[in-house]
Amino acid sequence: MAYGLHEHTVRAMILAAGHGTRLHPLTDTMPKPLLPIAGRPLIVWNLLLLRKHGITEVCINLHYLGHLIEEELGDGSQLGLRIWYSREPIILGTGGGIKQAEPFFGGEPFLVINGDTLLDLDLTGMIAFHREHGGLATMALRDDPEAERWGVIETDQQGRVVSITGKGGPRAHQDPTGIHRWMFAGIHVIDPLLLRDVPVSRETSIIDAYVSWLERDGDIYGYVMSGYWFDVGTPERYTQAQRDADIGRINLSARLVDS
Repeated sequence: MAYGLHEHTVRAMILAAGHGTRLHPLTDTMPKPLLPIAGRPLIVWNLLLLRKHGITEVCINLHYLGHLIEEELGDGSQLGLRIWYSREPIILGTGGGIKQAEPFFGGEPFLVINGDTLLDLDLTGMIAFHREHGGLATMALRDDPEAERWGVIETDQQGRVVSITGKGGPRAHQDPTGIHRWMFAGIHVIDPLLLRDVPVSRETSIIDAYVSWLERDGDIYGYVMSGYWFDVGTPERYTQAQRDADIGRINLSARLVDS
């Protein structure tokens, strides 16, 4: 079933409301998305990645030290973007946060990126894949030996997601020989229909919505990525991300044209 994605440019959301607890003391006075990588805040690299792929309208959700993010980025014009903010007096999680921002998407499918991840991904290719397959959502997936640590996503031979961390619908019980195991990279293209049953103004995980649709045999697809990906979740991983940028494991300079 095609859930719809028109040819015009999609909008995007960056999830940036978290407390960054695992990064204390670095995040005692600075929100995690503003931690510098190669001289620029982490969130700016994600914004520049969006712009590189023609996505110029972005919503950012805010909670912990959110005013500092807003002060740093403003309306986005200095980056060639238009930025809106979804302020959360009570943190709403990935599900509740996306649900609160739903009016921003205008009833059209949209892209979501975790604000604590440094990555290089062909967003244009991922959006094209979503258009071609017409599912409720497309999740960026990685082949990672530590997939169990992050939460295993299973797909069938057609690339459809059949289970998330062991939860799923009837497809999860099919012949296991055709099942592939991945980790979710935290980037997805979502049709607003996926949000239909997500409660308003309540903290929830977007994964709950995914599992609910899988149980009803909804079509969710996996898009396999091969580029750089790194979760900047602890002081040690933050140090490693800085090192990776310094030695060129991720080419951030390619995003700086006209910035």
